[in-house]
Amino acid sequence: MSRETLVALGEDHPELRDSVRKICAKYPGSYWSGLEDNEAYPTQFVEELTQAGFLGALIPEEYGGSGLPLRAAAVILEEINGCGCVASQGHAQMYIMGTLLRHGTEPQKRRYLPDIAAGRIRLQAFGVTEPTTGSDTTQLKTRAVRDGDSYLISGQKIWTSRAMHSDMMLLLARTTSADQVKKRSDGLSVFLLDMRDKNTGKGLEVRPIKTMINHNTTEVFFDNFRIPADSLIGEEGRGFRYILDGMNAERILVASEAVGDGRWFVKKATAYANDRVVFGAPIGKNQAVQFPIARAWAELEAADMVCRRAAALFDNGRECGADANIAKLLASEAAWKAADTAMQTFGGFAYAREYEIERKWREVRLYQIAPISTNLILGYVGQHVLGMPRSY
Repeated sequence: MSRETLVALGEDHPELRDSVRKICAKYPGSYWSGLEDNEAYPTQFVEELTQAGFLGALIPEEYGGSGLPLRAAAVILEEINGCGCVASQGHAQMYIMGTLLRHGTEPQKRRYLPDIAAGRIRLQAFGVTEPTTGSDTTQLKTRAVRDGDSYLISGQKIWTSRAMHSDMMLLLARTTSADQVKKRSDGLSVFLLDMRDKNTGKGLEVRPIKTMINHNTTEVFFDNFRIPADSLIGEEGRGFRYILDGMNAERILVASEAVGDGRWFVKKATAYANDRVVFGAPIGKNQAVQFPIARAWAELEAADMVCRRAAALFDNGRECGADANIAKLLASEAAWKAADTAMQTFGGFAYAREYEIERKWREVRLYQIAPISTNLILGYVGQHVLGMPRSY
């Protein structure tokens, strides 16, 4: 198929895709399996993506980034996963900085964004979820108390991925008690804090959590951890509003990652179905094998269209909450369908690690849980799109 045909069919940003593919070709499945064996972080891969400018794609050129639209960033992540690599180990560097970019002061942006874009500072950790509140973000209990020209942070975060491999963290904490605010979402503030003193006895401890995938996730403990007052982003008490638009970007980007994974599975399943001969014919000749693969491809194409619409709305400053959530919902389910289809197509060989199916199969299940669960998306659509009563 010619390049012109691919572009006409919708393979946008072909130059970006080619560049990503060239990098990913250096990191085959054996690289990722080796990391998983050692519960290690893909430092070399992330550094190469950073130096190529991909992880600073959304940072404006005036701050040293590429100044690309969200759709371009989505293409980068989709292509990484479509090549069999893992975008989630570095994707937060793209969207976490959005809160700083949109709501930080000019001195804050000048101080941090150029170093983030160049890879001199890693901003990969986003501290929001807590053990006792989960998705009920407005009820989080981590506190930030003003003490002169500092804040003292106390509390706990969980499922904070990449905190062991991040220099800085974007943290959501309560600065006014929940019983002293009119709205549940008031009284929360966002801080950009330096994590390079973690695990040094200064009030910040990070502990890895062993999980079914190599996601480098952690729990973070704060015990009167002192940070400068100028770590505050925007106005005190308005942090929940600040992170909402960043969450839309996150959902669109994660949805695009899911599409990439799904396409990887379809490509693998199709190739295997064509090559595997049983009872004298390729197994792909059988409708029971062929049709599920064809359906998985169709569902991924539909999810991709919603991802593109959500990104277009975001890039044009339009309301995109519903589209971002729906893109995440459809892409997560399409990717899981494609993964399960590939697993069934490969049969027993799907369990052999050399084929990479089982590793990716485990990874894509997460999309239906994080960064937001399927049921919360359905609740959002039911209430905010269809006008039904709040279900939770």
